[in-house]
Amino acid sequence: MDYDRIRDLQIFDDTKAGVKGLLDSTNGIIDIPKIFIRPPEELAEELNCLTDLQVPSIDLNGIERGGDERKKVVEEVRRAAEEWGFFHVANHGVPTSVLNKMLEGIRLFHEQDVEVKREWYSRDKLRKVKFNSNYDLYKSRAANWRDTLSISMLLSEDIDPNEVPLVCREAAFDYMKHIEKLGETFLELLSEALGLNPDHLRSMECHKGRTFVCHYYPACPDPDLTLGIGKHTDAAFLTILLQDQIGGLQVLHDNQWADVHPIQGGLVVNIGDMFQIISNGKFKSVIHRVLANRVGPRISVACFFAGIFAPPKIYSPIKELISEESPIIYKEFTVSDYVTKFYSRPLDHKSGLDLFKL
Repeated sequence: MDYDRIRDLQIFDDTKAGVKGLLDSTNGIIDIPKIFIRPPEELAEELNCLTDLQVPSIDLNGIERGGDERKKVVEEVRRAAEEWGFFHVANHGVPTSVLNKMLEGIRLFHEQDVEVKREWYSRDKLRKVKFNSNYDLYKSRAANWRDTLSISMLLSEDIDPNEVPLVCREAAFDYMKHIEKLGETFLELLSEALGLNPDHLRSMECHKGRTFVCHYYPACPDPDLTLGIGKHTDAAFLTILLQDQIGGLQVLHDNQWADVHPIQGGLVVNIGDMFQIISNGKFKSVIHRVLANRVGPRISVACFFAGIFAPPKIYSPIKELISEESPIIYKEFTVSDYVTKFYSRPLDHKSGLDLFKL
């Protein structure tokens, strides 16, 4: 009998239960369904592609005092954004209790009775808060081993508390408040790292349009066959990531995968596609992915800062960064155009940056 992939995807989607629901329905004893298995040529590429190199770590302690301490941090941010596009952050000002409560709140949401979660299940792009598994389910070559609760403020900064599930509502609003402030701090540091005034990126409203994507990666019976998230870059200016201690995040650096090991109480920051454009290629948006794992669940929360979506606002490479030595290499764009193109293709497709090169 011929394999009907679309039929199997529809059956999985119609359960409105996600990967965790699939495992729960079989008491966790399953062979990985074919919809999750990566193509053979992709699996073959996995040989000999790991590196022991470590993602940079930056300690923010002392940045508020200015002077040499702040200059040192700005230089570390510049080097990390140019060379890696990713870095760990310590002493970021978000209390450990806030981080832990957010991780616990997301775990509690995903481990609720499936009938409760189904009320939040949706593929409506305009819905602010929704639960689903694989936003690109019907476009990707292989589904990923994860479920997601997303809280989007892309279209409106205002969100009614009643729109967020009660089980994680208090933790989510507390965490979102802290991350909004931290995002503004990072945009100041990145502005200075580009040789601009500290408020330059904020004046461009790069701190707006936040979306919180709260992933739940169940333990996987055969992690070599699938991925938690396929390789991709982020369609945003900046991403701030909270992850638990299980690990699995990897960054592609010099054509090798580098593990981004969890650091207790730390956060991970990475440059997104839109930042690479406005910095005229100076700061890098790099490919990353998440491995599946026999241990789980792994829980993470990514906050994407995507700027102004509506009404349309035009962004372009910052004129102060253009010169004879550094000619302009990207076209102007609107966030709505960039995001629409990003979500119209599979997640593991090549970077959308190519569409905006001159």
